[in-house]
Amino acid sequence: MPSITVKLFEGRTVEKKRELAHALTAESCRVLGCKPDAVDIVFVDVKREDWATAGVLWSDK
Repeated sequence: MPSITVKLFEGRTVEKKRELAHALTAESCRVLGCKPDAVDIVFVDVKREDWATAGVLWSDK
């Protein structure tokens, strides 16, 4: 049973998350040979002030 966690900056629409969930599920099933009901996906919305790359907060970019 694949369990996928996706971290995104907050603000993505439900429609975009739905579309990504569908695509990730389909590809997981194709590659792993599992059924869709075996795939779990968790979306984690992260504030830009809580994410840094190369020592710089995304809220500062």
